[in-house]
Amino acid sequence: MIMFNCDYNEGCCQEIMDEMIRTNMEQHPGYSEDGITAEAKALVKKACEREDVDVHIMVGGTQTNMTVISAGLRPYQGVVAPATGHIARHETGAIEAHGHKVLALPETDGKISAEQIERFCADHYRDESFEHIVQPGMVYISSPTELGTVYKRAEIEAIRKVCDKYHLYLFLDGARLGYGLACDENDLSIPFLARVCDVFYIGGTKQGALMGEAVVIANDDLKKDFRYLIKQNGGMFAKGRLLGLQFKVLMQNGLYMKYSRHAIAMAKKIVAGFAEAGIPRYSNSPTNQQFFVMEDGMALKLAENYGFSTEGWTDDTHRIVRFCTSWATKEENVEKLLADIKKLA
Repeated sequence: MIMFNCDYNEGCCQEIMDEMIRTNMEQHPGYSEDGITAEAKALVKKACEREDVDVHIMVGGTQTNMTVISAGLRPYQGVVAPATGHIARHETGAIEAHGHKVLALPETDGKISAEQIERFCADHYRDESFEHIVQPGMVYISSPTELGTVYKRAEIEAIRKVCDKYHLYLFLDGARLGYGLACDENDLSIPFLARVCDVFYIGGTKQGALMGEAVVIANDDLKKDFRYLIKQNGGMFAKGRLLGLQFKVLMQNGLYMKYSRHAIAMAKKIVAGFAEAGIPRYSNSPTNQQFFVMEDGMALKLAENYGFSTEGWTDDTHRIVRFCTSWATKEENVEKLLADIKKLA
């Protein structure tokens, strides 16, 4: 079966595997205090165009989200997020299990606006019994979103102003960041995010690494004792250099963006092929996640040879399907998919 259901089916890119093999028998200090990780962090800081940020490389998105949110919130505070955001839908209550409520807002194409956040915060403090209600303390957004859409620079700048007004941390989930940076609609950059966000991360797990997310902390208030929280949340790997090594490789010689651009090229090919077959898109995602409306019989037949995910239904006989490309998507597999779609249409 050819898999298009997610963007982490494969292991890691060959460049990382080669470096792991080459350095396999080397001895290094543990817990990410090795020279390889130091080089990786230096490369991330260079990409941010800031030397004053802290960088921590963690194993995966859920662990990263709950650790960052734990660092930023007091016990009585919650995190504002889109209702479709990863922390609201796909992390099995990890944030709530750590004592913080996800304050989910209705989204449009996976995004929330500065106006929504402003209204939510204003309504909170306008309530005379606000001390009895979970206080908003952080805003969580992801770009690309869970629907494959991307935030524009102006949208994030507007959210930043609201965060400043209400003393909220701004946290951007970048699990698929490279795929957003590589798409045609993008006007963001890593230096911009390092300037406007209190904390964000550069995703590796879905973008060529075996595992790992590079957390970038710009706000000094979040930097203090962050490693204590990493340890408490089970994220301080004895063999931390394995995480550092992967980002050292990815951040060199434009490799991160090279693989990101490949995923976008494969996604564009799928969009064009589905359009030619008359299968409508569900959303106008410009990134590696593509959503289509497919008749159930066609979807079931296609599922005999291809892995993709069902995200819902538009009616009793049509489902919303998601196809993901990645750094590892083979063009010949895309060609096979489109040939079979054409036969079924």
